[in-house]
Amino acid sequence: MDLKQLTYFVTVIKEGTISGAARKLNLSQPPLSTQMKLLEEEFGCVLFERGSRKIQLTEAGQLLYERAVTMLELSEVTKKELLDYRNGLTGALRLGVVSSVGCSLLPEWVSAFHSEFPAIRFELYEANTYQLLEQLRSNLIELAIVRTPFHGEEFACTTLRHEPMLAVGTEACFSDVRGSAGSNLPDSADTSGILLRDTISLQALSRLPLIIYRRWEAPLREAFAREGLSPSCFCMNDDARTSVYWADAGLGVGIVPASSRPLLRNPQTRVYEISDSGLFTSISVVHNKNAYLSTIARRFLTHLVTVQPSPPPA
Repeated sequence: MDLKQLTYFVTVIKEGTISGAARKLNLSQPPLSTQMKLLEEEFGCVLFERGSRKIQLTEAGQLLYERAVTMLELSEVTKKELLDYRNGLTGALRLGVVSSVGCSLLPEWVSAFHSEFPAIRFELYEANTYQLLEQLRSNLIELAIVRTPFHGEEFACTTLRHEPMLAVGTEACFSDVRGSAGSNLPDSADTSGILLRDTISLQALSRLPLIIYRRWEAPLREAFAREGLSPSCFCMNDDARTSVYWADAGLGVGIVPASSRPLLRNPQTRVYEISDSGLFTSISVVHNKNAYLSTIARRFLTHLVTVQPSPPPA
């Protein structure tokens, strides 16, 4: 028994006669009759009685007919699913993402993608940039959304967007660079020249207790060193979310990328862009140049590039 024989059998039952089924299948009648005989010999029972006008199913034939219809329908569904998988319309994407993007930008990006490809599932791997690059090397994931800088010549890298670094903290934490604590002066009215229009200088930051994600320790110290300054680190941590949460709690001033801003929950937390032009980060999507990239991964990579905002005119 094979699917072709089952197709013949179901067609014979639906058409009511072997001659009608032969016309439907574009076959001559003798080969079709032979296939039905072989099917009955395989099961060792009569499947239908040939009446003067229309064949009649036996009890065994009725059972086979019901099973055959189910199997043929399942075969068609399986073919469609495999075709959709090949075309990147179904399946799972193994995606790595850094926390500062996974908690802010990624849900919006995935939402738009999901609307177009609802059958695609996600297996998320959340870690820091260097851990995700290792997972790419071991082919545990197909794509990783990471932050620069990093080293890895074996990776294909597509930059999604550039972001400034922010200083975030409660009003009290910025009191040392705004004169007296609790000053109600708006930023644009600050006469010290250190805070102006929601920006803050490295000179000002050097006087504050900083909460730093260890990923940014070296770039920050280099930036401060260029200005002849030495920062005061209150907390060094391993997750950008920790910097945000501690800053929200009024423990110090967190140094975080701009996309971490939606994680802030305290209405008293102030946000300033660091004025040093050398302090910025890029969000990039990377994959292993030497590894197979599935159709799903290629579709999502294209989507990520498409949904990014256009750069402002020069």
